[in-house]
Amino acid sequence: LLVVLLVLLLVVLLVLLLVVLLVLLLVVLLVVSLVLLLVVLLMVSLVVLLVPLLVVLLVVLLVLLLVVLLVLLLVVLLVVLLVLLLVVLLVLLLVVLLVLLLVVLLVLLLVVLLVVSLVVLLVVSLVVLLVVS
Repeated sequence: LLVVLLVLLLVVLLVLLLVVLLVLLLVVLLVVSLVLLLVVLLMVSLVVLLVPLLVVLLVVLLVLLLVVLLVLLLVVLLVVLLVLLLVVLLVLLLVVLLVLLLVVLLVLLLVVLLVVSLVVLLVVSLVVLLVVS
């Protein structure tokens, strides 16, 4: 059971690592694409006029800011979810350990009762034999 829980923990950590790597890859791709877009827009606006350049720059910067904020929000949500999952797994582990402890205690109690009853039976039978003889 402990082995299964440890394997589950490892799987969860690997999934977390993969998700973080994917998010980082997405952020890098977004930044690269936005920089390329900015360069193209700069070239176009330099050809056309200087005022649209400033407007386009502001719009691109706002979009970049929004995208970064969204990605950060997603990362925070993923981390919170994974922490909750880990807490749930730990609680389950504790519950399983407590149940195992209770079962072991019950088995010990049963064994003690069995031994006591056998000793009492032996004593009673010895007394009966002595009285009969």
